[in-house]
Amino acid sequence: VLTLMSMEELESLIGLQEVKQQIKATLNVQRVRKRCQELDIKRPAISMHMVFTGNPGTGKTTGARILGKIYQEAGLLSKGHFVEATRAELVGKYVGHTAVMVKEIFEKAKGGVLFIDEAYALTSEGDSFGQEAIETLLKLMEDNREDIAVIVAGYPMLMQDFLESNPGLRSRFPFVIKFPDYYNEPII
Repeated sequence: VLTLMSMEELESLIGLQEVKQQIKATLNVQRVRKRCQELDIKRPAISMHMVFTGNPGTGKTTGARILGKIYQEAGLLSKGHFVEATRAELVGKYVGHTAVMVKEIFEKAKGGVLFIDEAYALTSEGDSFGQEAIETLLKLMEDNREDIAVIVAGYPMLMQDFLESNPGLRSRFPFVIKFPDYYNEPII
């Protein structure tokens, strides 16, 4: 059994039992995928890309940071670093600029996690620039499955709309992890 230092960091988070179990399950799926690949056993490809849903302050960004470290320690990602992007970093101001911006961010994230918070902002503006960002991202994700985990995050309902905004999106994200709200218990 492989002991991962970053797994301890994950376990130290308060609550989030379901999230922790799902992250462990995705880790196990990826370990099996990698081992089959090493043994030249033919299996359907499963990417490391994920959707994190939940309200603000539920631990999505923290979870993504830790996941990158866990995957790096497990030999699934070469660096395990964390690159965060929003619409502003992915969408250009003129035609042709968006694809360049997406490729630059993607290249920076290779070997680690590309975390796109409020990913639905790419589609909510109703412009072609957001669609260009998504299409460029989809192509890069498909061509670079082995050494990057793209994690898109945001409110549950808006993320549902985001995944339905492009026919290729849902199939690129095999794992969806729901981050529950924290509840403040009254002090008696």
